[in-house]
Amino acid sequence: MPTTMEPKLITGTANKPLAKAIARRMSIHRNLGLVDARVERFNDQEIFVEVYENVRGEDMFIIQSTSRPANDNLMELLIMADALRRSSAKRITAVIPYFGYARQDRRAKARTPISAKLVANMLVEAGVERVLTMDLHAAQIQGFFDIPVDNLYASPIFALDIMHQFKDNMDDLMVVSPDVGGVARARELAKRINAPLSIVDKRREKAGEIAEMTVIGNVEGKKCIIVDDICDTAGTLCKAAEVLMDHGATEVHSYITHGVMSGPAVERITNSVMKSLVLTDSIKPTDAIEAASNIRIVPTAPMFAHAILNIWNGSSVSSLFETETMEAAYEGLLGH
Repeated sequence: MPTTMEPKLITGTANKPLAKAIARRMSIHRNLGLVDARVERFNDQEIFVEVYENVRGEDMFIIQSTSRPANDNLMELLIMADALRRSSAKRITAVIPYFGYARQDRRAKARTPISAKLVANMLVEAGVERVLTMDLHAAQIQGFFDIPVDNLYASPIFALDIMHQFKDNMDDLMVVSPDVGGVARARELAKRINAPLSIVDKRREKAGEIAEMTVIGNVEGKKCIIVDDICDTAGTLCKAAEVLMDHGATEVHSYITHGVMSGPAVERITNSVMKSLVLTDSIKPTDAIEAASNIRIVPTAPMFAHAILNIWNGSSVSSLFETETMEAAYEGLLGH
């Protein structure tokens, strides 16, 4: 049996540019490319995967976000894992930059599913032995798995970008959580950039509608930075930006990890009072997102490349939570 000499990367169709960027980044350290494979759909949209290279005894990393179309991308991931397991791969790690179904992490009312747990079960059953993801919507999803789950954070990348963008105005910044549930995430970023914290408290009458918003904290004269993990239709985000401006904020910027950006999201952002929205490339940006004048994308490839190498050689993944580690990885990549 051959000895595993290098980690091997393979990608589905969800976010090929990110997968290629991770492979490029890793090739700085070692001569790596993506494993040659094809993902096809039959006429009835059944998914078929064929791996063209020998993967026996190899340490495999499947790069696949389960973003829109969530079900197709999830099935691709499961089928690729099954193909690799049946081809005698030594270990299969699912690199899922955006973990779909994460918002269904608990039973909000009677007779509803916990779909995030179902997805976890399916991944393990398909042969996945480890998961690498970023900014899970709910931290307890790690406990849905009986295999190791490494949850990376975008906050070190965001902190570096903020320190580049606002280097002359750091004392004017105020980090804002758009709801009470996101306070821990916002506090983490605020601590990294040494800024105060404010909260926008929202009360919903029904799903998708915001009845009332209250600002907790004094944002007058501040450049506000809203931080959250997911931007879907952008309704909450744009409304929060308006409320902050009404309370005396001089500018509003947003840093969001996963740009789901459904329906009217891009149009809302473009027409909003928000000066800029920064997203990561965990979900492949659409043409509309890339064309929007006030939306900017920061890369996650350096972070994922480091994490994959650390998992492969058995070193610490938590070292990537340190700003200093990320500063070296992102040298010259941010602030443009």
